Amino acid sequence: MCVNDLVVQGAEPLFFLDYFATGKLDVATASRVIEGIARACREVGCTLVGGETAEMPGMYAMGDYDLAGFAVGAVERGQALDGTTVAIGDVVLGLASSGIHSNGFSLVRRIVEAAGLGYDMPAPFAPGMRLGDALLTPTRLYVRGCRAALAAGGVKAFAHITGGGLLENIPRVLPDAVAAELDARQWPLPAVFRWLAESGGIAPLEMARTFNCGIGMVAVVAPQSVEPVTAAMTAAGEQVHRIGHIVPRGADAPGVGLLHLESQWPV
Repeated sequence: MCVNDLVVQGAEPLFFLDYFATGKLDVATASRVIEGIARACREVGCTLVGGETAEMPGMYAMGDYDLAGFAVGAVERGQALDGTTVAIGDVVLGLASSGIHSNGFSLVRRIVEAAGLGYDMPAPFAPGMRLGDALLTPTRLYVRGCRAALAAGGVKAFAHITGGGLLENIPRVLPDAVAAELDARQWPLPAVFRWLAESGGIAPLEMARTFNCGIGMVAVVAPQSVEPVTAAMTAAGEQVHRIGHIVPRGADAPGVGLLHLESQWPV
């Protein structure tokens, strides 16, 4: 399990194991990969306890490798977040993403191909960066910010914005009778998503269903706790936006409503 998905349940990451498979082991490449994993583990206070390395000639082309891993965490019995206490009037806070994170790359590749660009060419939306580097900006890890928010009190739910974007991830942590109403004016659409929308001709709702669109983690917070929770997450290094609130959900209504998309995002 991803460490961001552990903290969504109120858990603290304890340890991580990795799996590295390749046709023929290149020690220098594997060392750089493991170094990156270790750096991420240090960032969130999680121990890298081991893993597995597999050589499978004929399964992988020269220079290719397959990487996987999982984290184990713990939460005190009875303290896990399940969203059942979310209520009308609660506030939705959004934590800024670092970029595309790990989702929507099938569509990204098609847009890049249609635009006739190479990954070693300058990124149209990030001056001074190559396109490939800009698109592969590492996923932000929200463990410290979310743990700080939990310590401040008043957090009722977290939603990690992964595959399915804003529209499909937030409803997973809400009771059936309520929905999240978000206001697109309350956070900036990062340049990478604006470029993808314009270059690919992607409608705003499809953008919100595919990408994080600048919000990588959502916290649902009791109204009286918004200020201390925001201060705690900001002190932990997060950029926090107040992006919406919880409203009643009518029959057959979606779990997320997005206001002012047309005026804020490319159409």
